Order: sequence, then structure tokens, then C-alpha cells
Amino acid sequence: MLSTFHGLETSRRALSTQQAALHTTGHNIANANTKGYSRQRVNFTQTEAFPNPGFNKPGIPGQLGTGVKAGEIQRVREAFLDMQYRAENNKNGYWDSRHTSLEKMEDIMNEPTEDGLANTLDRFWESLQDLSVNPEDSGARSVVRQRGIAVAETFNYTYNSLEAIQRDYQQQIGVQENQVNSLLNQINKLNSQISSVEPHGMLPNDLYDQRDMLVDELSQFVNIEVERVNSGGQSKDMAEGKYSIYLLDNNGQRLNDVQLVNGENLTINQMSVEPKSENDRLDGLVTGISFGGNTVGFEDFQSPGSLRGAIEAYGYMEGGEERGLYPDMMRNLDVMANTFASEFNAVHEAGWSLSEIENEAHSEIAFFSYRQDLDDDGKGAAKQLRVSQTIMDSLDNIAASGDPGRTGGALNGPLGEAFAGDGSNALALADVKDNRLDFDGDTTNVQSFYQGVIGQMAVDTNEAARMERNTGSLRDSVDQNRQSVSSVSLDEEMSNMIQFQHAYNAAARNLTAVDEMLDRIINNMGLVGR
Repeated sequence: MLSTFHGLETSRRALSTQQAALHTTGHNIANANTKGYSRQRVNFTQTEAFPNPGFNKPGIPGQLGTGVKAGEIQRVREAFLDMQYRAENNKNGYWDSRHTSLEKMEDIMNEPTEDGLANTLDRFWESLQDLSVNPEDSGARSVVRQRGIAVAETFNYTYNSLEAIQRDYQQQIGVQENQVNSLLNQINKLNSQISSVEPHGMLPNDLYDQRDMLVDELSQFVNIEVERVNSGGQSKDMAEGKYSIYLLDNNGQRLNDVQLVNGENLTINQMSVEPKSENDRLDGLVTGISFGGNTVGFEDFQSPGSLRGAIEAYGYMEGGEERGLYPDMMRNLDVMANTFASEFNAVHEAGWSLSEIENEAHSEIAFFSYRQDLDDDGKGAAKQLRVSQTIMDSLDNIAASGDPGRTGGALNGPLGEAFAGDGSNALALADVKDNRLDFDGDTTNVQSFYQGVIGQMAVDTNEAARMERNTGSLRDSVDQNRQSVSSVSLDEEMSNMIQFQHAYNAAARNLTAVDEMLDRIINNMGLVGR
């Protein structure tokens, strides 16, 4: 038969369970504005009915419920949405990094503006045309020299500014490397804490939230896959276990089976961007990425994210050649400066200056020179370009007159000699802008080559901006779906609080009723006739 005190235990369980639900609701409300927090709920479970089937069961009409219990406190989270968010966050990290680097480059190139290289060159050509009209005028010659200096200084400034931003990216790559390694260490420590709690049959929901927030942050730097590893012991089926994290390529495939976090052994493989100098700083362009000694060449490191975006901006080695946004732009400037200066010097050296006419000796004066000797590939031409010292020493060394022996060339003097009033070579110098030259395999004129470089930069910037917006919209959309599942709704929590409060009050009232029944039995039965 049933115990007289059966109702007390049923009511006590109800009070305890509703109280746990109220406490959990309070925890949700308290963390409504906590970043990364997932709302929690108490899973109510009916306790085992009485009696159990058997030959010796008490003679009561069927099984009677024994109340409710709090099965476990579980956070509300959708793993599929987490996976989607990290995939989109990864793509957005890459395009955001690329767009930022291209915007900085656009600010440096400063086109089209009054002070850009294109306009500086236009003013230089105009000064040469003016000189061709007044070849003996010292004012016109001074303008040519000053605008030639402006061209050289604009090349210098643009190249040096690109180099400065490139050095900034060198520092940024080191910072991102440290951030990734710090995140891996923190995730591994949380794995360790979680693995010490789950085997006891508990769910460390707050630790889960902290770990997922770190994984979300990690997904911005590299593309990753999360694999769950059971903690063992008395772990519940809904326990999330430890995380093993793998590096993925841009197709979502594991990249050389690189494991960033090992959930089984609770170890990590720290990342290192190569090559490294003795002081553990990035030394030169990137050649590869090392993960715990396992080096992946950068050409194989097809894992999108802000890390790859930063490296592509800074520069990397591929097939023995320098690649990257900033190295490519600096190489284009070098090619342009070297090709332009070589052609301009060739035309200038063929002409005659006032000093040469006066001395009746042709010495082939170069208009432009370099502060240092260049390598065979002309690297650093834009940085080292300057107006030659000969031109700086005297305005009379500007060769505005034509070579009298050049067929189809300048006007000849009375005796077939160059003369001071001839400005044909200045006009030929101005025409250099239209000469078709070989810019490292691309045959075009100076203006078209530069327009092509700037145009390609603008196209790349627009594409990066568009992709940043698209991936950002997709990421935000997934995050909104994720928040609709996991975030705290104060309206919903207030409704739950009222519901659990009423249930608690009802259980307390039931307990009072049972207590009154027991009081009647204990204190009032057997008193008849007294």
C-alpha cells in the first residue's frame, strides 16, 4: 500500500524542481547582455511511477505518479548554425582584411587627385612643351627641372609609403600569429576543465559558451572544423565533450590533416609564420606556415581568413617570385619608373644642351639617375629615382636642342650644327609620354601603363568591398538565426518566471494541504469521546 507521506515527497520534489527553474531563469535574465551567453533551461522529467510491476506489488489500482525532477540544466544551442556562422565569419575575415589593405593602398596612390603621380607627370610633359617654345628661357628650364624633381619625389614618396604600410603588415602578421596561438591555448585549457566536469554527469554550460566564443574568434583568422571528443566516465549523452580543431582549405577539406587542437590528448600545435629571424620575428616575405613543426608552403595554405588576407597584402614567395598586393604594386612602380627614366634619358642624351652647344662638345647628359645602383631586375627604381646631379648643377645642362645629324629630327643650324634657339628635343622629350615602351612584357605608353595599374587596383578594391558586404550580410543573417535560438529574450524569461512562480506556489499549497491531512491523522485521530 502507499505510504501516508507519499504526497509530501511529491510536493517537495515539485518545490525543488520549480525552484531550480526559477534560479535558471534568474541566471538567464542576469546574463541577458553577456556576450556569447546561451540561454539555459531546466529539463523537467517525471520521476518513476509507483509501484514497479512485480508479483509482490501492493494492491493499488495501477501506477501512481511520484512527481517531477530536474533532469539537467542544458544550454539552448544549435551546432549547425555555429558551423555556418564560422564558415561565413572566415570568409568575411579574409575579404575584410583584403579590402582594408587595398583601401590603404588607394590612399597612398592618391588617384585621381591634383597631387597624384598621373597629374604630376602631366605637368612635367606640359613644362617640356613650354620649353620647346622658349628653349633659351631660364624660367622655362627651371620649371622643367622642378617638375622633374616633383616626378622623382612622387615616385619616391609613393614607394616609401607602400613600404611603410608593408612593414605595418609585417607587424600585424606577428600580432595575428600570437592571437591565434593564444586562442588555441585558451580553447585547450577549457577542454581540460570541461573534461574534468563532464565525467561526473554534469553539463558545464558556461564553459561551453566561453569555448564557443573563442572558436568563433578563431574562425575569423583561419578556416576550421570542430570535431567533438567524448569525455568518458558518466558523461551525459547531451554533453558536448572536448573539441578537436582541424585546419581547412577554401573547399572545406582538411588541409594536410593539420590539427590545431587535439581534444584526445589535450595538446595544441602552435602556429608560426615562416621565415623567422633569431629574435622570433618575421624575417622577409612569407614562405610557409608551420604548425607544431609541420610546415605548409604558403602556396598550399589555401585557408581563407584574415591571416591569409594580411599575408597576401604583405607579400609571399611563390615559385621563387615575390607575390602580394604591396610587392606587386611596388614592382609595377619600379617597372614604370625604370622604363620611363631609361627612355627619357635616351632621348635627352641624344639632344644638345646650352652648355654642350657652348663647348661644342656632346657629352650625352642623363636627366634622371638613381641614388644607388639597381639590380638587374630594376628593383627599387621608384625609390631611388632622382634628377641627376648634372641637371641639378646647372639649368643649361637640360638638352632642349635637337641633334643636327639625326635624320628626320631637329632643325639644323646654319652650318648643320645644334643651336640654342632649337627646342625640338624638348618636344621629343614631351612626346615620350606617347612612345610605346616595353613595361616588363606589356607594350604600351607610360600613361596607359599607369592607368592600367590604377584601374586594376580600383577593380580589386571594388571586388573586395562587394565581397566584404556579401559575406558580412550572410554572416549577420546566420548570426541572427543563431541569436534567435540561443540569446535571452527578456519577455520570454518573464513569462517563464511567472509560470514557474505559480507552479511553485501551487506546489507549496499542495504541500500545506498534505500537511493538514497528516495533522488530522497524527494529532486528531483517536480522540473521539474524550
